[in-house]
Amino acid sequence: MSRRRAIGSAALVAALVGAAVVARRRRAHGVEVRSDLDRRRDRPVPPGQVRLTVVVPAYREERIGDTVRRLRAELAPIADDGGLEIVVVDDGSHDGTAEKAEDAAADVVLRQPVNRGKGAAVRTGVLAARGRVVAFTDADLSYAPDQLIGLLERVEDGWDVVVGSRRHTDTTTLMRARRIREIGGRAINVLTKVVLLGQHRDTQCGLKAFRSDVGRLIFSHSHVDGFAFDVEVFHLVERYHLSLTEVPVRVQNSPRSTVKVVRDALRLVRDLFRIRAWDRLGVYDPEPGDLARWRRPCARSRPSDPGDPAARPAGGVSHRRRSGATTGSGRVSPCPPSTPLGSTPSSRPTTCAAPFPTSSTPPSSRTSVPPSLGSLSTKAVAATRS
Repeated sequence: MSRRRAIGSAALVAALVGAAVVARRRRAHGVEVRSDLDRRRDRPVPPGQVRLTVVVPAYREERIGDTVRRLRAELAPIADDGGLEIVVVDDGSHDGTAEKAEDAAADVVLRQPVNRGKGAAVRTGVLAARGRVVAFTDADLSYAPDQLIGLLERVEDGWDVVVGSRRHTDTTTLMRARRIREIGGRAINVLTKVVLLGQHRDTQCGLKAFRSDVGRLIFSHSHVDGFAFDVEVFHLVERYHLSLTEVPVRVQNSPRSTVKVVRDALRLVRDLFRIRAWDRLGVYDPEPGDLARWRRPCARSRPSDPGDPAARPAGGVSHRRRSGATTGSGRVSPCPPSTPLGSTPSSRPTTCAAPFPTSSTPPSSRTSVPPSLGSLSTKAVAATRS
């Protein structure tokens, strides 16, 4: 009996020591991650054909026309100073949502054949965007459109990612959410610590903006289709050593939200553990060129040749762009790789750098992960989803 106790005690001590070592390494890595998040970098102008793209994911949004018109009106100064693009992604509504968006003169309307989730809709829109800065907001406009101007300016000021935070001390809540949603939101922020190292006060705010190249890097490696996609975005920002800042918002919670608190909370918790598993299995490992910058400045982005197969929408997403707009994504001249992403360039080029490489497979046609991640990652994702 004494021998068993000795063995059990030794095993317990070993487990505690191992846990302490892991915790210490995680804390040390967390300090490094938080340092990267808080360090704004002096980067070249991101590629793009207009100043700002706003992506609006929509599912059974009967007022989507009003949303598009309000975005157009309140962001008119941006349209007049650099250009504005509004991209609506209909996430399998089949109720006229896409047609209403077109009637309201959205620049691009993308239709997904089935309802896949907000994460899938945002991914589709970001990868189709032509703006130098890409933002997304909720279709119910819980966040007034004029707040996008502030996010745009912060990205242009040198931040890779700018996120709204409902927990910011300067945030104003014009209409509170239901109590159960508030409690659920706080619980989710606690659970995100299983995945995230940074001290993020609000991961689920529906107002975020990215440099175009950073947005493509993140969303070409993202896999979560549901509401946990926000947490996955934060995880990839940390993993790729990008900079991120939070800004206060004015929020007016809408009673017509499509969020189902209990159902979506359970799915989110499931996806949090999937993100953790995928990270351990190397699913998020980038290709060698994905985190490369370029030694010399490149020409500004130009429209793709409509005859280029890589520029054609395919794979189940029907794509409609207003007449007069280019249907292809922007391309720039290639430049040799230089400083790794996450370090500060020695000098600031006066023209834009080439964008990060992106998957040639449209997001809606991907089954699990981008083909570039390899068969191991595909099997890993499939295993965790089964």
